[in-house]
Amino acid sequence: MSYLSTHFRVVGALLVREMSTRFGSKPGGYVWALLDPAAHILLMTLVFQAIARAPALGTSFALFFATGYIAFQFYQAMTSYLNSAVRANKALLSYPNVAPIDTVVARFVLQVGTTTLVGFIVLGTIVATMRVETSLHWPAILEAVALACLCGLGVAMVNSVLFLKYPLYEQIFGIVNRPLFLISGVFFLPDSIPAPYNDLVLLNPLVHIIMSFRQGFYPEYRAIGLDMEYLYGFAFLTLFAGMLVFTLSRKTLRNE
Repeated sequence: MSYLSTHFRVVGALLVREMSTRFGSKPGGYVWALLDPAAHILLMTLVFQAIARAPALGTSFALFFATGYIAFQFYQAMTSYLNSAVRANKALLSYPNVAPIDTVVARFVLQVGTTTLVGFIVLGTIVATMRVETSLHWPAILEAVALACLCGLGVAMVNSVLFLKYPLYEQIFGIVNRPLFLISGVFFLPDSIPAPYNDLVLLNPLVHIIMSFRQGFYPEYRAIGLDMEYLYGFAFLTLFAGMLVFTLSRKTLRNE
């Protein structure tokens, strides 16, 4: 019990520190966290409105791209932010009460809260200004968000160790990770891709996350090819691998 109490106090202190470091003491930092995704969605909406008559789903380009972008960000922003959790707080690990996992948990909580708030504001604004009434299916939305966060956490825990031990791996991961935004279904529906290429696209677990997330906003969306068993298996396998690698490398994380 004393260990948990210490852990919660340390995570709370790290959370406050991360908020101050990331957003600063001025409200402008929080405003930028909202403006950045809003600007991306607006740009995508304007570009595709100019070249297409209607979005792949529904009647709103903004809602279609927002559902893809926000769902993708629950994974991508999580991974990007947590990858450097240990390295950025290296000096604090000299204190006996601060463990490497504390830095990851603090950033995880902050990132989940930040992306959730941004999602509520951006998607809420789009839905509220739409002329057509939208029926939300919350179980599908929350399930997709939870699985995206678990995938991001698992990948980031592995990366936290490998980035420190193998600098070349960090460069390779950045190159491999970069095209994910284009091939994860943010701009398109995987259902519309002809065989056999759709089978290759569906190997990407982020595609299933975005499909599940969009089902929460589009009741008519059948999401052909969505495999929740595959997504659950990948999420928990990734999380288990991350926890295993992170636990076995505790001394490395403190001493590197």
